[in-house]
Amino acid sequence: MSDHPPSENSKNTSPTYFKIVDGTFIRLFQFPTTSATGDDTHSPVLSKDIPLNPTTNTWLRLFWPRHSSSGVKLPLIIYFHGGGFILFSAASTMIHNFCANMSIELPALIVSVEYRLAPEHRLPTAYEDAIDAMHWIAKCEDQWLSDLADFSRCFLMGSSAGGNIVYHAGLRAVAASDDLAPLRIKGLILHSPYFGGSQRTGSELRLVNDRHLPLSMNDMMWEQALPIGADRDHEYCNPLMGGWSSVERVGLMGWWCLVTGCDGDPLMDRQVELVRMLDGKGVRVVARFVEGGYHGIEAFDSKAAQAFFMVLRNFVFSIVPSQ
Repeated sequence: MSDHPPSENSKNTSPTYFKIVDGTFIRLFQFPTTSATGDDTHSPVLSKDIPLNPTTNTWLRLFWPRHSSSGVKLPLIIYFHGGGFILFSAASTMIHNFCANMSIELPALIVSVEYRLAPEHRLPTAYEDAIDAMHWIAKCEDQWLSDLADFSRCFLMGSSAGGNIVYHAGLRAVAASDDLAPLRIKGLILHSPYFGGSQRTGSELRLVNDRHLPLSMNDMMWEQALPIGADRDHEYCNPLMGGWSSVERVGLMGWWCLVTGCDGDPLMDRQVELVRMLDGKGVRVVARFVEGGYHGIEAFDSKAAQAFFMVLRNFVFSIVPSQ
């Protein structure tokens, strides 16, 4: 992908990233990638890759803002990229740059997770990889983590499909929080989270031919990501369909949740429904929805990204208590 959002004609809802031929999923575009910096001291943000699970070929990319205050440990953000569960990588240039900028702007130590993609690995594989990453990080087998990260201020964050991963992995993590010690999760950050359902919402119908996330492409991505035979009312897609006890425990654990979106996103109504459900289950929710924009705008528009990072910084350092 270039540095600009997709350029589908608003009346053409055919996806340009992939196609399905005789039931076979084919990716059509090789997105640019960026290597980790290593020990390049000229970069304001250092990054490095660490194997997570050689058996599943998953790995982590760590981002350290090297000009952060010496001796002060940084909040730890475990990040999951978007892409409808079927596209992108932690090494994709767009994802790398977003994490590097976020690391500087907060500042925070970012761990970006390379999880397995569908349809080769359908859900819940990505959720399992997320839990795997949390357990690996909790063991603190890396010097950056042990020396620089404040394990008592950990946040799970995801964009789009990554926000869905954070939600479902968070529900799993809250049930196994003792096993993740000394990692202490303080909150979930759902950045334009990717959810769906069989019944269309007002925003989906209003933006049915949206040039960034048309309804036809949205449906096709869910078909590739969900377990075979599942429809869009499966709880992986529609959070209103289950998992209530775990959601209530998120509230009881005192975790906070930040949900962001915009009214130019076909998924906005889903995100608003999620906020209402979380609030009704006793979760402390901060919601931020803005006018205009489009799904994932912060990855393409620097002004929108700066505004989002300001909200994120306020959430991490001001809203969520340190103790």
